Order: sequence, then structure tokens, then C-alpha cells
Amino acid sequence: MQIVLGNKTHPEYGVATIPFPIPREEYGHVLEVLAPLEIGDAIKQDCEVLECLGYYTVLNRLVGTNANLDELDYLAKRLDSFTSGEAAQFQSMAEKLDLTDIKDFINLTFCCQQATVINDFTDLEKVGREHYMNLNGGCALSRELEDLNGRETALMLISGGEGTVTPYGVVYDNGMKLEQVYDGKVFPEYLYDASVIAVEVKTIDFDPATSRSTCLFLPMPEEQIGRMLQRIGIERDYDFKMELTEYELPDEIINRMHIPYENLYDLNRMCEVISPMKAHERGKLAAAVLMAKAEYACHIYRLAENLDQFEFIEKIKTPKEYGQYMIQDSGHYEFDPELHEFYDYERYGLQRMEQETGEFNSFGYISYHGTMSLDELMMEDPAEAYREEQGFEMGGIQ
Repeated sequence: MQIVLGNKTHPEYGVATIPFPIPREEYGHVLEVLAPLEIGDAIKQDCEVLECLGYYTVLNRLVGTNANLDELDYLAKRLDSFTSGEAAQFQSMAEKLDLTDIKDFINLTFCCQQATVINDFTDLEKVGREHYMNLNGGCALSRELEDLNGRETALMLISGGEGTVTPYGVVYDNGMKLEQVYDGKVFPEYLYDASVIAVEVKTIDFDPATSRSTCLFLPMPEEQIGRMLQRIGIERDYDFKMELTEYELPDEIINRMHIPYENLYDLNRMCEVISPMKAHERGKLAAAVLMAKAEYACHIYRLAENLDQFEFIEKIKTPKEYGQYMIQDSGHYEFDPELHEFYDYERYGLQRMEQETGEFNSFGYISYHGTMSLDELMMEDPAEAYREEQGFEMGGIQ
């Protein structure tokens, strides 16, 4: 969808049409577009919604109200995952409940699946089955559905007279209650894009009742990290503690790291470079991490950025296997199968190992062919240079 935003206080500043969900690579640019309009604050609801363009026409109920940029983005991400049936439930219930506040719209995404929407009264058997599923959390045993008289179930629902006609169908709320899952500050945990690591960031507070936390799925735009931290009251890097909750990395990498003591932005940059890697490449990186004895995200980031300076042969464990691979499978030599028994694979493997920096580990054989030492390679930190160039501080505020 696209949403036209403006500044209610200063309409003369013009408008901006923003795509939602905001693509990860466009997040910083969107903030730049909104800056001349003096909107897009991390916390304030300063974006006036002027028009919503796209499938979810019910969101035009927000027109004339103010919303926060990240609230709109979070709502769009939630809606982007909906099936057509869930979309009908959401739009119908938003109309029935007369919603006009972004917070209520977000909360509705967590409970609208309980409602039943009828768009076609000609197939009552289907209507009854869907209604039964809605009453049971969206699932049911196949045996239950086989025994169900869908037509009778649908007729009982319709005859109850509790349906509300909306532009999106006749909706029955089935007793649904709009609960406060989103409190207006901390977004409920929700994975939209594929992530490499998920961390829970908590404020350091001696009173558990006032402590706040948020879950970050890395990688994410650096600007957005600072904004998410601001939402829970974090302004500086020593105002929070961090805990790993999920990861899509080999255990050998995670076990070498010290997540609670990591620089959050280093961790994010590491995840950014690892994110597009396939399983084989991540195995190669894990082998390089073990070889270089890397322990921190900035070092792993450097290894990942320079992974082409390593050669990796998966799953081999001995010099003989290494020599055999090089002679038979590497493509560097013409292998004659008839002379197989005359090749001294082990000797050749040992000879190559003496000429290069390499080792066997739990992933296979890894060798480094760069011009600088591994320590020198890991000490260079372009992530830090990038942050300084962009004007970022740890809390995302300068």
C-alpha cells in the first residue's frame, strides 16, 4: 500500500507518498523525505494521514488523524502477511467497531481472526466450516470437519441476527474483544523479514515493574534501531542490556560470541552481511571464525566481508582427504582414474598444507590466502567508519 502523509500543523510544507511496509533498504531515505515536512519523529504521532492507496481501503478511516511512522509500518507488515480471509475479517471488524485510531487498528490484527465474515450466501456448507474454524482458533481435526453439518451451523449463525453488514461482507464478531496487545509504545514481537539474530533489549532498571524491553530482529535499518530503543526510553549504549533469543547461525559462531557485551550496531552490521549467505557460505564463515578465533561481531563482520580470501572444502577431516579432493575434484588437475592407486594423496595434502595457512575443524578444511594476517584483517572496522560517516551514535541519536 501507499499512504499520503503531511504535517497537520503546517500543510504548506507539502505531502509525501510513502510505500508501506517500508523496504529495509529505503528506510533511511523515507526519513530524509519526511524531514522537510518536519514529520517522522521516532515517538510522536506527527504524520497526518491524508489518503491510503491500496487493497486495505478501510484504512482510509485514519484519514485526518495523526499516526507515528513506525506504527504505520508495523501495521502494514502485519497486514502484509494476512490471507484474503483474514483481510476480510480485519476490514469488516474495523468497520463494525468504527475504528479511527492507529493503535486500535494494530490491536485488531491480533484478534480479528475470531470473527466470521460471509461474502457468499450460496455455499452455506463452506460458511459453516469456516465459522467452526474461527470459533476454534483457526484449526480443527479433519474428523471434526467431516462430522460437521456446515449448512446447519451456518443457518444457526445467520438466524441469530447478530451480523453487521459492512462493505466487506456480513460480519459476526463471535464475542471478540479488542484487547490492548500494543500499548502505544512497545511493539509486540513480530518477525516480518528473515532475520539472522533476534535480541531482546531491556532497560536497566532496578524496579522490574518499570523496566521495558523490545525485540529486535537483525539485520534492520540502523536508523530504525535507534528509534526502537527510544520507544522504550533508551538514549545511550549503557542504558540497556541485551539477550539473545533466536538465531540462524551455526552454534560454533554463537558459542564464541559474547552477545550481552556486544556493540548492538556491530551486531547488526554482522547480520547484514551474513543475511544473504546460503547454508554453505555460513558453514565456510563458521570455519573461518574458528580458524581466526574471532569472538566479536566486528571481527566476524570483517571475516564475512572477506570470505573470498578463504578456500573451504566442506566435511573433509584429514590430509589424505584434502589431497584426494585437490587431485580428483578441485578441477586444478587432470585426474586419471586408472592411476588412482599410484597417487600419494596424503603426501600431497601435507605438502599443500605446509605452503598455506590452513586447518581442519568441525566444518572441514579452511585455508586463508589474504595478504595481511588474520589479526590485521579483523582489526579493520569499516562498520565503525560507516557509523561515523552517517553520524550515528549508539542510541541512534546525535
